[in-house]
Amino acid sequence: MMLFRTCTAVLIALSAFSSHAQQFYRLESAVTLKSEAPDWDYVALDAARGRLFIGQRADGALVYDLASRKAIGTIERSEDAGAIALVDEFDRGYTTNGDGSTTVFQLSTLKTIDRIKFGEDADAAVYDPATKQLAFMMGDSKEIAFLDARTGSVVGKLKMESKKLDGSAPDGEGNLFIAERDRNAVARVDLRQRKVTAEWKTTSCEEPTGLAFDRAHKRIFVGCRGKSPVLAVLDSDSGKVIATVEIGRGNDGVVYDAETHKIYTSNGLDANLVIYDQVDADTYKLAEAAMTRPNARTMALDPKTKKVYLVTAEGTVDPAKKMNRAVSPFYANRYFPGTFTLLTYARM
Repeated sequence: MMLFRTCTAVLIALSAFSSHAQQFYRLESAVTLKSEAPDWDYVALDAARGRLFIGQRADGALVYDLASRKAIGTIERSEDAGAIALVDEFDRGYTTNGDGSTTVFQLSTLKTIDRIKFGEDADAAVYDPATKQLAFMMGDSKEIAFLDARTGSVVGKLKMESKKLDGSAPDGEGNLFIAERDRNAVARVDLRQRKVTAEWKTTSCEEPTGLAFDRAHKRIFVGCRGKSPVLAVLDSDSGKVIATVEIGRGNDGVVYDAETHKIYTSNGLDANLVIYDQVDADTYKLAEAAMTRPNARTMALDPKTKKVYLVTAEGTVDPAKKMNRAVSPFYANRYFPGTFTLLTYARM
């Protein structure tokens, strides 16, 4: 009887260990969102209020409630929004509109305050807590516009060499790192002086797109599309490439979780979520590569639950429309109404 009890206890312990060891990211839910002309870019998470903001382009900035799993509305006057920057300390949200404007709204009430024009085009924006500024990337204009995050007023502009200003992240000390996709480089911008202080070539990393920053170890993580897609790790002082590890094709999102020391990459063409463990500042090990859905290229990570949110839609290549062969020979240029979907992935 004692032997039986001992064996049973061992089996239960092994089962519990095995269950814990085999927790991987899986699809928790897929919610279809109303959209007559699906098109999107970035997503942003307000974890404190449990809201997800989705830049739906023509439809504007959609607000999704995570608890009820329902869309609760669209920010007024946010048409052509592709990205949203959240500034919780000022209770403000700023959309990035393709016409070179931003729709300013109150985070707590979701009410629109103003729509401010700052340029002729815009792709994305990032908030820097150290200087209380927003930096808006204007790739077509080869410029960055800087806005005061408290008032929304334009405080300066900076000419850039790149027409493909992609992912960016502040270092918390007044500098901003920006992926320059067409120059195979990462630029460092001094936000106080509003000038470029360094530009580093991303060796073995073509077409840098997504970007995240690890402040503790001074490491920049760059998702590189190119012919051989990789995640490049750069030293933020010297710009030296420390390591490169393989990811999927069509990267557009990179997120670093400082709590778990994991780097997440969302890769739309290969439809996967490739995650690496940061063993130390110079060493990176594959944690897992979860299957997602085609074109799920941008994401948001909940820092508390560790759930990952991605969006996608069912699409096709319409020969009558302009084709984006820079991404792939048959990259979708038309998405079908009623197919826009929010994907939630969780460890199970």
